[in-house]
Amino acid sequence: MALNDAATLVVGSGNYLTAPVGTAKPDDLLVPVSPWASVGHTSLEDLFGITSEGGEATTIGTLQNKNLRTKYSARTETMTFTLQQFDTPALRLFYGANAQVLPDGSVGVPADPVPTQAAFLAIFIDGENHFAFYAPRAEIYRADDMTIADTESLAGLPLGVKPMTHGSNSWTYAVTPLGGTVATGASAGTPGSFTPAGSVIPATLAELANVIATPSAAWTGGKHVVLGDGSSAYWSGTAWASGKAA
Repeated sequence: MALNDAATLVVGSGNYLTAPVGTAKPDDLLVPVSPWASVGHTSLEDLFGITSEGGEATTIGTLQNKNLRTKYSARTETMTFTLQQFDTPALRLFYGANAQVLPDGSVGVPADPVPTQAAFLAIFIDGENHFAFYAPRAEIYRADDMTIADTESLAGLPLGVKPMTHGSNSWTYAVTPLGGTVATGASAGTPGSFTPAGSVIPATLAELANVIATPSAAWTGGKHVVLGDGSSAYWSGTAWASGKAA
């Protein structure tokens, strides 16, 4: 893996948003528009975390090879953050989607709480960089018991977000990589260049699979591009190959 200084992250600000289940990730993460809506004020101390359950390894063997394969159980992950807003929508995220608003305006805590189902988006901003977690479907509910520790700090509602598969997706949530957009094209040269300008250079030959070569005819005369691992590759006319064109 090549060093990429632009891929480091120091969070300066951020936001947590929800939308109806299945809502697509915003085209512009810095300006998410309706139906995406912020959940409210959140903790400056406990920004974000991911805990997991499951994933235990089981070794499967044969009489000839006791350690033939390793099988892993399903893993369930929970994203956590602390909401520091105590209005009705926030309380229902914490106590359950079926928490009733009573005639006097208070929120009744249900005996059998039901988590809120929604699309979820967490966005973290680091100068010109931004990093996000997106789940098209997730269950949101309390992650821990609420405590009010003192009179000098803001009280909080610890929330847990469990990403779930949605529709035909085989994934539960997506993460946006830092370091620029992924290269989609490569132009012949000695060495050549990747497009768009400033895009992330494919690290290995395998990562070139979806990159479009220009020209599309076989490269000649030592034309090549340099990959992130320092190796060279060229377009044979039908596929990417290691080295430099003859």
